[in-house]
Amino acid sequence: MAGDTRIPSSLDSRTLSSAVRRLLLARGLRAFADGFVSLLLPAHLLGLGLSPLQVGAIATGTLLGSGALTLCVGLRANRIGTRTLLTAAAGLMCATGLGFAAITSFWPLLVVAVVGTLNPSSGDVSVFLPLEHAVLARVVTDRERTGAFARYSLVGALAAALGALAAGAPELAHQWLGVAPRVLYPWMFVLYATLGLLAGVIYRRLPAAGAAQAGPTAPLEQSRRVVYTLAALFGLDAFGGGFIVQSLLALWLFERFQLSVAAAGTIFFWTGLLSALSYLVAARIARRIGLVNTMVFTHLPANLLLLLLPFASDLGWVIALLLARSALSQMDVPTRSSYVMAVVSPAERPAAASITSVPRSLASALGPLLAGYLLGLSPFGWPLIVAGGLKIVYDFLLLATFRAVRPPEEASSA
Repeated sequence: MAGDTRIPSSLDSRTLSSAVRRLLLARGLRAFADGFVSLLLPAHLLGLGLSPLQVGAIATGTLLGSGALTLCVGLRANRIGTRTLLTAAAGLMCATGLGFAAITSFWPLLVVAVVGTLNPSSGDVSVFLPLEHAVLARVVTDRERTGAFARYSLVGALAAALGALAAGAPELAHQWLGVAPRVLYPWMFVLYATLGLLAGVIYRRLPAAGAAQAGPTAPLEQSRRVVYTLAALFGLDAFGGGFIVQSLLALWLFERFQLSVAAAGTIFFWTGLLSALSYLVAARIARRIGLVNTMVFTHLPANLLLLLLPFASDLGWVIALLLARSALSQMDVPTRSSYVMAVVSPAERPAAASITSVPRSLASALGPLLAGYLLGLSPFGWPLIVAGGLKIVYDFLLLATFRAVRPPEEASSA
């Protein structure tokens, strides 16, 4: 369980507030970049002549690479320091964007996808996630923690929604200026690289006390069993989620309804906006019924809606189901992050955040490849059926396993 979670005395409240603002700003920049890249990625790759299966393979490569890098970083964070690692990751984000802007062949693109930071998902499955979580949890109190993670998730979702809207910029430029969208796609990856550079500048200004800290000699000691069990469950959820990463969900819409990138971007803007607003609601619900109950009882109906999507033949119904699902499906994001940080000791937080994030990246990595294969066979939407079924199993297992394991703020009020 969590130990002493007091804020380090060397950091005054003004410094802590500044650190939180910088984390939120960097998170917003990255999420905006992920928002447009996740939609432009399939359009860009298809424009290069790649097949849906190859698009899925590249999405899989990004998740495999992110998982491996996240594990290495998390296990070293208590030695190297989160500020240094965040800055280095921002540099890698810059290089990734430039690589996708310049390369046009499948195999080199796959290599860049594996070693880079590209995120094909509407959520954050990158190396940045555990590092930012560890810093954020360290500079707030137990009672502030869930609210802080809700704001963190809110900023990310709003920025990602705006990014999805920005994905239509190449098509708007085509209408106004007559420039072919595929000519402008590489420049959007240059923008991705630029935003990574800006995030790196912000990370360099984080307080040094938010980096390295003394901790146990092993990355995980007293919390090992809890963290490994959570990691296994989150991996199951992520395996299902891998079938519906935003890039592949957009590909399904392209194939099933012949939508343009701009139209898909508008849809994902509104779904992202609803997800963002749901984070604030999640924090309030969690104060009433607890973190685990909030995770399960909002996630379960969202997954039932996911199962209905392939059976909706009318685009209007598909949009309605997507909007309804987005209002529920992401409430577990801030509550899950807060819960992981709550049930481990402060020194173990970087490792715990990484170890629970890595299975999400690795388990979700196979999904896009399989989804691309299934969509190549039929536009029906079998990946959505598989995703919904796996996620429902996860919901019941999480409730059965962790309902009685309470974070400090819930235990003290019981």
